[in-house]
Amino acid sequence: MKISRLLIFVFLIAPSFLLAQTKEVLFTIDNHPYYTDEFMRVYNKNLDLVKDDSQKDLDKYLDLFLGYKLKVEKANKIGLQNGTNYQNELKSYRNQLSKNYVNDSKVTNELVHEAYDRMQQEVRASHILVLVDEGASPQDTLKAYNKVLDVKKRLDAGEDFIKVAQQFSEDPSVKENNGDLGYFSAFRMVYPFENAAYKTKLGQISKPFRTRFGYHIIKVVDKRVNRGEVTVAHIMILKQNDAAQNEKAKTTIDDIYKKIQQGENFESLAQQFSEDKSSSAKGGVLQRFGSGQLSSEEFENVAFELKDKNQISVPFQSQFGWHIVKLIEKHPVRTFDDMKFELEEKIRKDERSLLITNSLAKKLRAKYTFTKDSKLIATIKGLVNDEFYTQTWVVPEKSKDLNGVVLTINKDRKINSKVFLDFIASKQKSNIKTKPVARLVDELFEKFVDEQLITYYNDNLENEFSEFKNVMDEYRDGLLLFDLMEKEIWNRAKNDTIGLNDYFKNNIKNYQWKKRYSADILSSTDSKVVEKAQKFLKKGKSLEYIKEQLNNDGKVNIMSKSGMYEEDYDVLSQFKDLPKGVTTIVSKDQYFFVVNISDVKPAGSKELSECKGKVISDYQQYLENNWVDELKKEFTIKVNQDVFAKVKNQLHN
Repeated sequence: MKISRLLIFVFLIAPSFLLAQTKEVLFTIDNHPYYTDEFMRVYNKNLDLVKDDSQKDLDKYLDLFLGYKLKVEKANKIGLQNGTNYQNELKSYRNQLSKNYVNDSKVTNELVHEAYDRMQQEVRASHILVLVDEGASPQDTLKAYNKVLDVKKRLDAGEDFIKVAQQFSEDPSVKENNGDLGYFSAFRMVYPFENAAYKTKLGQISKPFRTRFGYHIIKVVDKRVNRGEVTVAHIMILKQNDAAQNEKAKTTIDDIYKKIQQGENFESLAQQFSEDKSSSAKGGVLQRFGSGQLSSEEFENVAFELKDKNQISVPFQSQFGWHIVKLIEKHPVRTFDDMKFELEEKIRKDERSLLITNSLAKKLRAKYTFTKDSKLIATIKGLVNDEFYTQTWVVPEKSKDLNGVVLTINKDRKINSKVFLDFIASKQKSNIKTKPVARLVDELFEKFVDEQLITYYNDNLENEFSEFKNVMDEYRDGLLLFDLMEKEIWNRAKNDTIGLNDYFKNNIKNYQWKKRYSADILSSTDSKVVEKAQKFLKKGKSLEYIKEQLNNDGKVNIMSKSGMYEEDYDVLSQFKDLPKGVTTIVSKDQYFFVVNISDVKPAGSKELSECKGKVISDYQQYLENNWVDELKKEFTIKVNQDVFAKVKNQLHN
């Protein structure tokens, strides 16, 4: 890769750990100043990435850096920064990069470690649920809370948990499972439920707690080491309602098992006979799963009890039918370092993210000054009605007359009332039940303030963090440069056939063939095998015939490759001169070789079609080098040599 092309990448990818330098103007391009701090930062961070010592020469590096900035200036001059694709890609990158800043890192780290610690263990719990909506009225909430308290009193008095669950739990599945939820680990339940399960001791019953579904009481039935995940294949014969048909299903699964024991292929049998249509075509292979992810505990237990890869279970029955399971692979819980990024992503999508958002919002409330217009908020309350609760409320037409500023942040961010009204409308889907409407609007306004503070903080990351600004500036310039190079150099080199041909002819000395041979090269670690191959070649036998004679009993004794090769290619360099015909036997790196030469081509110039890719690459570099000289004439450049002398002195020291 050419040096200037390399810089496009290294300016973007290398992290900067350099402390801030005193900022002086190093050079200007059409009066646009470029400062010493950026030059020194980029030079230092690229120092270990480049292998060419000439790039470490500060005078040459300044010229290289100046050329880079000239191209960026040219890109801006012709308006590439206004392109839709450019704007979208830059926005997408900024959104991705900002995720590392728009959170509370302390809270995030605590949640990541907590989740990983919990993933080392699986909990089995039973629960009793009293349903109540998240935004239920105070009366309905109190009614549900009193009910769950009565349930807790019964349990504290010694009543059987299962019987109480059957009688009082409002979870519809209680009829089938008696409240037993099986084994689970982190992220399998809503976060408040997970918290209660992991914080309640084995055999104990929790205090009542609330999730978005209602109030719960849980009993921790068991705790065990996390079994990880497993990948298995299975053959299933479905359960039948008729007893005779069910017996026939059992006979079928037993017959399949006998075929497996006789050596027949498991995957083929799954394709032919398994009645699980979602997996049979794939040889019965299921997606990997962990405890509690399937709706059959019997199936999970058999799968995890298999110890060795390709081990096959005896037939067993679940509530769905008869199965035979084959172990494909076990996946133990990975290390913290391996899972850290994945856990962070899960936390962002989980209820835990609210803890991070709330913590950040709390800090921003202390960091920034903000004021609200209470009179305007009171007016807005009059525009919202009970249709909000049925998700049919729309922002009234008369609200267009409300152009006041409802929220001001740091005196420089003013948010119009229309933005708050749209925010209220968007929250209807959240099914918030807070009443009356005035209280609802107050509650939503506090959420609105938090959201706007975080948005303001996000929009000002460049001012908050110098490293964020540096990365964004470099990415912005890099994107522009890619677009510019494609437009001015790369596409031109590919499409300018006349220019490409002229360049090729003027530089033909760089595109020369050495002496070449059309050859079959045969090799073996056994000299006697190669001797036999040599004899066959001299008799005019084909490569297929030779391999058929010498590769037998499932053993590969001789290998061959054929093509047009230059004289210094691999083993050919062992021969002083190669006429047509079969060569002597030579050895190299524990292998013996014999070569059959069918044609010899003298050294000479290549055709353009034979080296077009290399010529295009060289032509691109030629255009780029001349282009920089043209840009130096197009723009007015002034280098502050006194400042540059100080920079050199600092960097050398």
